[in-house]
Amino acid sequence: MRTSLNRLAIVAALLLMQAGAAPASPEPGSGSDSDLSARIAERFSRRMPTYHLLRLPMDDAVSASAWTNFLRSLDFDHMYFLQSDVAEFAHYQTALDDSVGEGDLTFAEEVFTRFKQRVQERYDYTDQLLTDGFDLQKKESYRWNRREADWPSTTDECNELWRRKIKNEYLRQIVAKQIAEESSEEEDSDGDAPAPTNTLASVSADTPPAGTNSIDETALDETPDLSPEALIRGRYKQMLTMLNDSDGKWLIEKYLTAFAHAYDPHSGYMAASSVEDFDIEMKLSLTGIGALLRAEDGAAKVVRLIPGGPADMDTRDRRLRPGDKIIAVGQDTEPIVDVLHWPLHRIVSLIRGPKGSRVVLSVIPASDPSGSTTKQVDLVRDEVKLEEQAADSSLRTLIDTHGDERTFGVIRLPAFYASMSIDDPRHPEYRSAAKDVQTILHSLQTNGVEGVILDLRNNGGGSLMEAIRMTGLFIRSGPTVQVRERHSIRVLPDRDPRLAYAGPLVVLVNRLSASASEIVAGALQDYGRALVVGGEKTHGKGTVQTIVSLGRDARLGSLRVTTASYYRISGSSTQLRGVAPDILVPSPFDFMKLGEDALPNPIPWSAVMPTRFVPVADLDGIKPQLRAASEARRRKSERFGAYQKLLDRIKAINDAEELPLDLEGRLALARSERDLAELQESLIPEPDSDESDKGEQADLVLEEALQILADFTGTQHATAALRQQENLQDRNPLMRMFDQLLQTP
Repeated sequence: MRTSLNRLAIVAALLLMQAGAAPASPEPGSGSDSDLSARIAERFSRRMPTYHLLRLPMDDAVSASAWTNFLRSLDFDHMYFLQSDVAEFAHYQTALDDSVGEGDLTFAEEVFTRFKQRVQERYDYTDQLLTDGFDLQKKESYRWNRREADWPSTTDECNELWRRKIKNEYLRQIVAKQIAEESSEEEDSDGDAPAPTNTLASVSADTPPAGTNSIDETALDETPDLSPEALIRGRYKQMLTMLNDSDGKWLIEKYLTAFAHAYDPHSGYMAASSVEDFDIEMKLSLTGIGALLRAEDGAAKVVRLIPGGPADMDTRDRRLRPGDKIIAVGQDTEPIVDVLHWPLHRIVSLIRGPKGSRVVLSVIPASDPSGSTTKQVDLVRDEVKLEEQAADSSLRTLIDTHGDERTFGVIRLPAFYASMSIDDPRHPEYRSAAKDVQTILHSLQTNGVEGVILDLRNNGGGSLMEAIRMTGLFIRSGPTVQVRERHSIRVLPDRDPRLAYAGPLVVLVNRLSASASEIVAGALQDYGRALVVGGEKTHGKGTVQTIVSLGRDARLGSLRVTTASYYRISGSSTQLRGVAPDILVPSPFDFMKLGEDALPNPIPWSAVMPTRFVPVADLDGIKPQLRAASEARRRKSERFGAYQKLLDRIKAINDAEELPLDLEGRLALARSERDLAELQESLIPEPDSDESDKGEQADLVLEEALQILADFTGTQHATAALRQQENLQDRNPLMRMFDQLLQTP
């Protein structure tokens, strides 16, 4: 049992990780490379259906899905291939399951050869467009989201789509430079105007607080100022070069991952070098920026920031955020390199580097997925500081409706961390999220807090065992989560009868609360032990991935395969649905494509039988009253009025499908986005370990959670947990004696 739990604890820490592709190696063509690829394909086709949680056979349905996935992985916005190309490949649609089982990679090779031909044609046409120039006064638009669009039927149709695409990129460069100049003029005129947060040509000039990612930001001005024409030509030339240099290992990884994605978006094939990168991420031994990345739409998408890493510690206005897409990477003052359509491993290799060196990233913000605006973020590479992952706390006071001062505790937990190699809690280097939170809870109660907020916003998960122990801090004992594997469902309980805190509790979540965060929030909600407050729902990833080797020969690589799924003690899966809050306080992340439901072909939601557990309290009766009070309070608040306008604008941007292609319209849009970004910074600061008073006051969601907690503490439901635990202890003299022994030094 312990070995199995430890395995789950390790893989749970990596729920959001996506492995990159294999690095370049000699061109395919030798018999040994072809034979190796065939062996890999054969073993993959046998093991994928066997190990995957759903145990789906590799049949015609999987073949058709893999066919679609592979074409889209190369041409995600349907602007390279023609309909005639797709029709030519159609006869393979239900035959790939058989061919890959025989080690036959003909389809992948034919499609990739045609794709390189189309990219060369697009590059030649782009060069012609940039030479001829554009009419920036012409009123027309560009449809930036073509994921579900048809492939163009003719070369002329493709040329027209491409003309608008390149004009859009050209305008973006022109507008970014002009907005940067306007901002510079504003700073010169009043001395302290904030720099824009969504421009490509400048970087934030505000001075980072002590202890943050402090660098000489003016050095970016030394980067060569290339013309828009040169930047765009360089981007597509680099893409063409990268494709021509790609080898058979890169291609087979992409191809077999298309098959794995027919099962679910988190499964995949990892070439030998990708396994090495995965191990490096496990050990957190390489220096970099501290971000987990996933390949999406030709860019490197930020899945989440690692607590304690340089990106997480950065508190400036222009910083990296989950959902941002990295499209270019530069080294200190060297020219920035466009990395669109690069394999993920090559992007990661550019971002990694020596400790203390600087990396410059060009990023499409998560709040503006159209790419109409971009920002530059520069970071000093460093190792992840584990001490910055630790839970921290603060005492917060507020004046209630009766004019009385109330004191509450706020615990912020960035991750469910644990010492994987140290089992002894007495060891000086032993680390445990649950142990740290237990210590904090004791301190808060010593200070006489009336209630506690457990802030799990942006917590991407971690150790499964820590999630179980964390839940146990707030209940006497009982089941915490159910784990379904291929042949069984296991209930994982908290068996520790000690209770760290029995008072009023609010759990604060958002769309970036995932994995272990969802387990804790869901369990405490099911027990009636806490109110869950926050965004529309949590991340919604209720599956576990395991790394399975394809054989003793390391060159064969490994599978990253979904082998288990989580279920709440009530029987509901956290998959897709996540944990819905008892009281909704909207978040900008609710309107961004960040959750499990934003990924293609996710495993569907499901349910199992509830496990037996004794609820601490029934909070359903009080939730409508607390919800109505919160909504009324926010309607009367001017600051929440501004916040709601911000959310409406973010939603409108994410829902928009087209961008203006005239200079006047694009400038108006860029100025609007700059104002939006400044408003966002003033209303929604990122939580950090050394929050200033200003930052705390500006956290509107936390402020409202405190108000909800104040309302909650005034109800009889808030003390139900305390009464039940006390009654349980009174009825059990052995438990009372056990508690006394535990508290004896």
